[in-house]
Amino acid sequence: MLFTSYTFIFFILAVFVIYYIIPKKFQWPFLLIASYVFYAFSGWKFVIFLLFTSLTAHAATMKIQSLHTERKEYVKAHKSELSRDEKKAYNAKMKGKARLCMILCLVANFLLLGVIKYTNFVIDNINHIISGEISFVNIALPMGLSFYMFQTMGYVIDVFWEKTEAEMNPFKVMLFTSFFPQLVQGPISRYGDLSETLFSEHKFDWAVITSGCERILWGFFKKMVIADRMLPAVKTIIGDPDTYNGAFVLLGMLFYAIELYSDFTGGIDITIGVAEVLGIKVKENFERPFFSKTIDEYWRRWHITMGTWFRDYIFYPISVSPKNIKRVATWKKIFGDHIGKRMPIYIGTTLTWFVTGVWHGASWNFIVWGLLNGLIIMISEELKPLYERFHSKFNVSGKWPYEFFCIARTFVLMSFLRSLDCYRDVPLTFKMVGTIFTSFGGGRLFDGSLFNLGITAWDYAVIAVGIVLMNIVSIYNEKHKEEGTIRVLINKSAFSRILVIWTLFFAIIIFGAYGIGFDASQFIYNQF
Repeated sequence: MLFTSYTFIFFILAVFVIYYIIPKKFQWPFLLIASYVFYAFSGWKFVIFLLFTSLTAHAATMKIQSLHTERKEYVKAHKSELSRDEKKAYNAKMKGKARLCMILCLVANFLLLGVIKYTNFVIDNINHIISGEISFVNIALPMGLSFYMFQTMGYVIDVFWEKTEAEMNPFKVMLFTSFFPQLVQGPISRYGDLSETLFSEHKFDWAVITSGCERILWGFFKKMVIADRMLPAVKTIIGDPDTYNGAFVLLGMLFYAIELYSDFTGGIDITIGVAEVLGIKVKENFERPFFSKTIDEYWRRWHITMGTWFRDYIFYPISVSPKNIKRVATWKKIFGDHIGKRMPIYIGTTLTWFVTGVWHGASWNFIVWGLLNGLIIMISEELKPLYERFHSKFNVSGKWPYEFFCIARTFVLMSFLRSLDCYRDVPLTFKMVGTIFTSFGGGRLFDGSLFNLGITAWDYAVIAVGIVLMNIVSIYNEKHKEEGTIRVLINKSAFSRILVIWTLFFAIIIFGAYGIGFDASQFIYNQF
């Protein structure tokens, strides 16, 4: 069920009405039913995978919690009888049992994810190595599998780390896993955050409802007026590399950056808005990433919940693991003091970005994209002392020309990296990027070729106005550190909220991408 489909519109309207009519104690059970109905639209058989992840997580966390409780109660009851070494040995034994439960759950779920998502990728690479013809396996990818599995496995790890208590009610765990607004493309929520409002009783609040509707319509505006209207041009440039090279590659990167941002943030706005109408608080997933001055900062602002997931559950455990810390002395002897002591960080960063690339897709372009991001971040970290000396000598820190340069540099660099996402082929990507420097041909951008990309002068005008509006909102929000939505431009009176809602509604109806060549497309991040 696409967010941009009529089916989804009627679905959420029905959910909103029923949600506030039924007794409040039945609100979260109703959301569970609604979430499974929503998911079933992608295919009833895929519900099995959703149930598997939810129920294995519940079983594992219940056992882990019981082991934690048993350990604490035993130590408390026998505190005076146990020696320090005996207490340490007992704690290690019980934590080992809890760790085994966690590992079994993680392996079962990530193995399932690996088989479904990466089997054909492995077969394809084996065929290339042995020049064989092993047949591909026909496995359909369940909708949102990576998102809900990472979210739920994060919950399992948090229970093991004792950052959150295990939920005793299996149906609440099922709702946490399947909450329909964020099921398709995130955000990747933590149980401790989402559960605060997900299972609460919510009364009808006109201010909350209209605020959520503003957010939903702002998301539809970005998706349908900007992203979907620009999509034909992006497809044309990428789909014909022989014709559209040189300057058009650079233009395609710019178009794709705008399209991807409008598409992804539009979907997240819809998610957060739908949750808000229901009285549920979902974490923000973007913080105006195009204002970033470095790649590292960019990834703290883009797809925030994914970045923090990889940071907390992969990077930190690897970089500060006792085994890696013990190896530092050996690495210092091999690589010298500076590199040796930083080897755990290098290893953690490399593995984290490798997994990030693999998470995005079962293909080499995503793996190379991930590793290049990690490499640039590590190089930037190593060059920090040089940057600091430059800033000190020329006194450029905080000066708007230099700040603008850093923002533009980061945007261009990220656009070059995103070209691997565009062409989906590593050799072709580097070849096309190379044409920017070998056969730029900038004059072709002004000979009428821009109007052969599948969009008209009217489309360009609508896109330009949409981008200007989106930037006004972003600049205002960056200055005031507000949420990324149009609501901050108006006061909180009921009249203003209604005015903005109807203005956005008619803007989407009038300027949204409809008709031949403009069919509302699936959100880009649905594929992950």
